[in-house]
Amino acid sequence: ALKRMLNFNVPPVKNSTGEPVWKVLIYDRFGQDIISPLLSVKELRDMGITLHLLLHSDRDAIPDVPAVYFVMPTEENIDRMCQDLRNQLYESYYLNFISAISRSKLEDIANAAIGANAVTQVAKVFDQYLNFITLEDDMFVLCNQNKELVSYRAINRPDITDTEMETIMDTIVDSLFCFFVTLGAIPIIRCSRGTAAEMVAVKLDKKLRENLRDARNSLFTGDALGAGQFSFQRPLLVLVDRNIDLATPLHHTWTYQALVHDVLDFHLNRVNLEESTGTESSPAGARPKKKNKKSYDLTASDKFWQKHKGSPFPEVAESVQQELESYRAQEDEVKRLKSIMGIEGEDEGAISMLSDNTAKLTSAVSSLPELLEKKRLIDLHTNVATAVLEHIKSRKLDVYFEYEEKIMSKSTLDKSLLDMISDPDAGTPEDKMRLFLIYYISSAQVPSEVDLEQYKKALMDAGCNLAPLSYIKQWKAFTKMASAPTSYGNTTPKPLGLFSRVMNTGSQFVMEGVKNLVLKQQNLPVTRILDNLMEMKSNPETDDYRYFDPKMLRGSDSSVPRNKNPFQEAIVFIVGGGNYIEYQNLIDYIKGKQGKHVLYGCSELFNATQFIKQVDNLCNI
Repeated sequence: ALKRMLNFNVPPVKNSTGEPVWKVLIYDRFGQDIISPLLSVKELRDMGITLHLLLHSDRDAIPDVPAVYFVMPTEENIDRMCQDLRNQLYESYYLNFISAISRSKLEDIANAAIGANAVTQVAKVFDQYLNFITLEDDMFVLCNQNKELVSYRAINRPDITDTEMETIMDTIVDSLFCFFVTLGAIPIIRCSRGTAAEMVAVKLDKKLRENLRDARNSLFTGDALGAGQFSFQRPLLVLVDRNIDLATPLHHTWTYQALVHDVLDFHLNRVNLEESTGTESSPAGARPKKKNKKSYDLTASDKFWQKHKGSPFPEVAESVQQELESYRAQEDEVKRLKSIMGIEGEDEGAISMLSDNTAKLTSAVSSLPELLEKKRLIDLHTNVATAVLEHIKSRKLDVYFEYEEKIMSKSTLDKSLLDMISDPDAGTPEDKMRLFLIYYISSAQVPSEVDLEQYKKALMDAGCNLAPLSYIKQWKAFTKMASAPTSYGNTTPKPLGLFSRVMNTGSQFVMEGVKNLVLKQQNLPVTRILDNLMEMKSNPETDDYRYFDPKMLRGSDSSVPRNKNPFQEAIVFIVGGGNYIEYQNLIDYIKGKQGKHVLYGCSELFNATQFIKQVDNLCNI
């Protein structure tokens, strides 16, 4: 959809050799967040975008160039666009709104265009319905700017008014509506009762229904959409409320992408690292060296990332090492050929060797760009993995991960929770708090007051902030589910002994003392709910989920699915925020199902630190 928009809203022709039309792209922060995870600067340039600028920056007039705008239809954006028209900044204007623009705002633009005598220059005005951010082929989040407006905390504030709640739900529904317009499919909606997810479902059903009824302007008919990704079968949309599982967002993790998100600054597919600048001692009294900040994009074109983002960390470390070795071998080969090429003397052997090697050298030279790219990726992942490893070692994250898995799967614990909390070497206060909250959430009966006081004292001594506990306590007392806590399967990770292979000398990663844990597939609650609904299994957990079909003439409040066949495609959407642990769990689950696809979406993405902050704020209200 973005490529079509950048091509003035006509589908780009595949193999046209002509130059693209050069143009400028003007976006606001929302537009920037939507485009940046999907298109690199180079790809934009290939599509004829020479300049890309923020709407509210100082822009010079470029009178002979068309401008493509991609912005939210807000008051200030519209004012600024009208100002651009009056100042005659560009040759022609292609106005694209991320979300649908209201009639009155359109009139404002029209008036400005007439006033500026620029009506003929406004070439196209489009509602793009792209108000969501795609992070992976199978993952999207709603927004990044103003995400606190739809955050877990915003939805769960005890003092929230009905009108505030309506606004939040409308914002979420607007984005989900955009998502389905872009997908070109009308889903069948299932949701849990009595939750924010149900409010979203009701509103989304209504909005899709109204759009389908309006035959003239429906967004779901005709060729305007292309066939969409889905064939004849409609997708299932499962709306899940974050509150059904608060343990997973706090859980320590063991797979690469989720670890990067948990311990590093990873945001919209970009990771920001502080580079430690060596240990060379600075002369006494000198200012400490500034740490360099480096940022790396982890994208779909990064083959290593695509292959290993869901792998357990030890495997990643081993693979980086192997990649490095194969790269060095290729590099040595090129060096060897170069030295042979410098042969003097006219003897026969050298000549025949030469002709033989010329071919080799040619192929070596032509593979250089590929080799350099490979080197760039290896360096990138060496840096990122090393940064993750430092956290694992300094905070004993492997121990936490293993211990939490045991708690969540009700296995016997080899070490008491109190010992874990009071061990000064293991983890930060926040790690301990996460562990304790998971224990508290997962326990079938709440610990007695005496035990709780003892835990609290230990947590206080470890320097923990106890505020989040009071919210989780209320939450646990409040949820009906408390009687039967969500089970997390009953398999624990198996240690494979410490790293033997990676430990050979010369490895980049010193993995001493880090457990080599291997994951066994166990479904998290969200995945289990999806499995029940997608495969049409009867299960008390999901039997009373509401069923909506926007295509049916009359909406009905039923839990009985009309369609009894299992679904091939599903979208899981978490109202209240999601995380990479659940995403990975869903992806692993669907791998085992031939020909089925699942997409994961959430109102925002947070890691445990961000989640605890939100919960912490909820207690102080």
